[in-house]
Amino acid sequence: MTESAAESSVDGVERFGYRQELKRSLRFGDLLVYGLIFMVPIAPFGIFGSVFAGSGGMVALAYLVGMVAMMFTANSYAQMSRAFPMAGSVYTYAGRGIAAPVGFLAGWVIILDYVLVPALLYLVAGVAMNLLVPAVPVWVWLVLFIVLNTVVNYLGIEMTARVNKVMLVGELIVLAIFLVVGIVALAQGRGRGFDWTPLFNAGTFSWPVVFGAVSIAVLSFLGFDGISMLAEENQGSVRSLGKAMIAALLLAGLLFIVQTWVASLLVPDPAVLRKDGDPAGTAFYDAARVAGGGWLAGLTALTTAIAWGFANSLVAQAATSRLLYAMARDRQLPRFLAVVHPTRRVPVNATLLVAVVSLVLGAYLTTRDDGITLMSSLVNFGAMTAFLVLHVSVVVHFVVRQRSRDWFRHLVCPVLGFAILLYVVINAKVAAQVLGFAWLAVGVVVLVAFTATGRTPRLSGVGDESSGEPS
Repeated sequence: MTESAAESSVDGVERFGYRQELKRSLRFGDLLVYGLIFMVPIAPFGIFGSVFAGSGGMVALAYLVGMVAMMFTANSYAQMSRAFPMAGSVYTYAGRGIAAPVGFLAGWVIILDYVLVPALLYLVAGVAMNLLVPAVPVWVWLVLFIVLNTVVNYLGIEMTARVNKVMLVGELIVLAIFLVVGIVALAQGRGRGFDWTPLFNAGTFSWPVVFGAVSIAVLSFLGFDGISMLAEENQGSVRSLGKAMIAALLLAGLLFIVQTWVASLLVPDPAVLRKDGDPAGTAFYDAARVAGGGWLAGLTALTTAIAWGFANSLVAQAATSRLLYAMARDRQLPRFLAVVHPTRRVPVNATLLVAVVSLVLGAYLTTRDDGITLMSSLVNFGAMTAFLVLHVSVVVHFVVRQRSRDWFRHLVCPVLGFAILLYVVINAKVAAQVLGFAWLAVGVVVLVAFTATGRTPRLSGVGDESSGEPS
């Protein structure tokens, strides 16, 4: 028996009291591609102007700091995914690493992130496509994207993986075109030429400014954690999950830094963008227009719409359905969400529910001028809050329970990650804080109601596998 097979034989969900229902068909490459697609290699296209304004023009620095901050979180995910190789992400890790009620609240908070993400992506894509084809209303694009993604996800995780690879290649080709044309344009004297200001500008630098921009830029990194949702569809060893998360984060971070560096040097009027921001969301496309003209601006805008509305929302819908499936399997959400299709072996009801919620939320948000801004803030708040609980889970499970002496991975990294994310949460938009804490309060009420009615959250097998190691 090979080492991978040996690890797989002891890393199944059966030892935690569950049946293996989802299909194990994903290799390391599939997991890596999934994480890259979830993060979107061209994610800065859509929020470049906001990060530029918030960072005083130091967009590359904001993404560099964001990548370092997320590396601490990726380490915590890698440690917990090895201890508990199951779907559910932070819900599973907090529930088994600390206590089931804490896991419920962590799952409740991260639902705010995962359930809202597909709706946000569909809305951004619908607005972008409406700008390109004004005759087609935003809601029509919403319906088209949602139906297409739901069908692909329904057909099975292998179909999703194949589509992911095609979409990733397409995004990387467009990004390569932009970089080549942009660098040539800078060499020819367009823009302001090559300099280091996107990484450091003494005239605008301050740590509050940088971290303020990081709170926006970190939206681009959300998604590497979605790999953990596929733990029960991973056919390799549990180590593959952590390696894929870290590799995806590093690759995406490098791409983000390079593309925003070039775009920053091509911005038509940097002073105005720093002062007035980018309310129309066209700053990156304006920079592309400087580099290559209208065709490059149109190409980058169209690619953004497809990447956000199809590729990214496809994997977001898949990850969200796995979270709902994991919580429903533990009877902490309605049981019908734990139904798995007998032949496709996907959580079919959870997939369909995500589609319906995305349609309703997307349609509502098209009526609000601040819909995209509000949703982005809420998604960030939900993710960052859940990540805080994740870091605590690592310390409690490994240092307190297991008496680990791996101080760097099990104490230093989680504490540093917690401190950075706490700063981001504290400095989040007030509207996001109010709505986020209101959602958490509802979760506490639900938890109290469960406890009062004798339905205190419990996880299958807890007590038998509390060590998180094979017996």
